[in-house]
Amino acid sequence: MLDLDYLAKIENFMDSGDLAFEFEHGDEDKRQLILEYLERFMDLAEKADALATKLIFRDGYMEMLAGSNPQK
Repeated sequence: MLDLDYLAKIENFMDSGDLAFEFEHGDEDKRQLILEYLERFMDLAEKADALATKLIFRDGYMEMLAGSNPQK
């Protein structure tokens, strides 16, 4: 389910300027699709950030309860 290669492809598509090119040269439907995609991507990024924070702090809290909170 976790496909880091696919994320790398999306990152490359954005970093290379290809996404911006597609937007600038696309018709109205293509532009709308790109904007919807980016909006959904940003929504997912917010969820990922919240979940990562929750998981990290939960692990830290469990370590604290166990009395084994190593210094990093």
